[in-house]
Amino acid sequence: MIPTLRSLWLVAGLLLAASASQAASVTFAGLSYSGDSKSIPARFPYSLRLEKAQASRGNALNKQLAAKLAADKPRHFELNPQGLASLKGQDQAVVATLLITGETVSAERFGDVAKLMTQVRAQAMFFDFKNMAVLRSYPLSFAYLDLIDHYPNEREMQERFATLYYGDQDKPGILQRFADVMRDATVPDQVPRFLQVAKVRLGDDARKELPPELARTPGTAETWAADLFAENLSSKTGVPLLPYTKGYAIGNTLSMRVSEGDVFMLKLPEADYAITLDIPKFRRIKSGEVPAGTSYIYGAYAHVNIQEPVSGKNYLDADFKNGEVKLVPASQDTIDDFPAYHEAIKGLFAKLADNLAGNRSDWLKSSTAASDIDKQIHSTQQLLKACK
Repeated sequence: MIPTLRSLWLVAGLLLAASASQAASVTFAGLSYSGDSKSIPARFPYSLRLEKAQASRGNALNKQLAAKLAADKPRHFELNPQGLASLKGQDQAVVATLLITGETVSAERFGDVAKLMTQVRAQAMFFDFKNMAVLRSYPLSFAYLDLIDHYPNEREMQERFATLYYGDQDKPGILQRFADVMRDATVPDQVPRFLQVAKVRLGDDARKELPPELARTPGTAETWAADLFAENLSSKTGVPLLPYTKGYAIGNTLSMRVSEGDVFMLKLPEADYAITLDIPKFRRIKSGEVPAGTSYIYGAYAHVNIQEPVSGKNYLDADFKNGEVKLVPASQDTIDDFPAYHEAIKGLFAKLADNLAGNRSDWLKSSTAASDIDKQIHSTQQLLKACK
């Protein structure tokens, strides 16, 4: 009996060893930036300044990222920390990068108060180094919203971007969020089905509530909304999404420059399932008033459609709404609406994604008039499983 048990343990050990030896290997390329390399200094000024400042102190962002990945290793693949130089001459290689896709800065002054919003959007992206094709991508971002009693100077703006990368109190920043995604990310052993936010439409009633920095440049507001939805869906369900190409790519090709200076053109596959977001309006409704102040409900409205383009089959096709309460003290002369609207639409996307992840809540039934929403949620859950 004992020899038999020992034999079984020996066989199990050999199988585990064989499995470990065949684990996928992923090369870490470090930090990179999306889009035309010539425009990177204009599009990512604060991220570049932070990167240069840390490098001058001998603590480069790539070094910090590598340390985080070494401390909390990926569960589903082996990590090669030697960089892209180690891949020369190899026929096959999978590369991972922290791809910075957008910076948003909104600073407006109202009397003695300045509204400030800063945001960094990024992707934990895996691509085939030989074919230069994207394999999968996990979106992530960090936004910082606050009111200050003066217009922020350059030093204060740079401090806030450091917060975006390093976190604030108990909220992890971009660097830690990337490490968390890498810990649980998987590399497909076969071509998966791809999901992508393909279209975003913002109505005039929604666009007028956005800060000028989002509404002024064509495509910026749409990219903001697409990234917000994609990040919430991916983080809640663990499903990767292709980048929203209106903001990052020309046609189906994405330009990427790694921090060491190399520029790559990555091919994006066609999406098997396309997400369309319609955000027609935001609304502010007074809900109560007392001597201490006034409370408002900030409402966000969106139509979410997930469709298979080839067949035209809809998996999710419904209107949703979400409200968030904000108390304005009586002593406050001006009201900054956008942070509350941001939280309202973010809350809508997060709660919907949470239900799609299997965490059913009372919010779902109160947020939509679709009578068959349970059926739609179940159908979409089956789709998401096919994309993992």
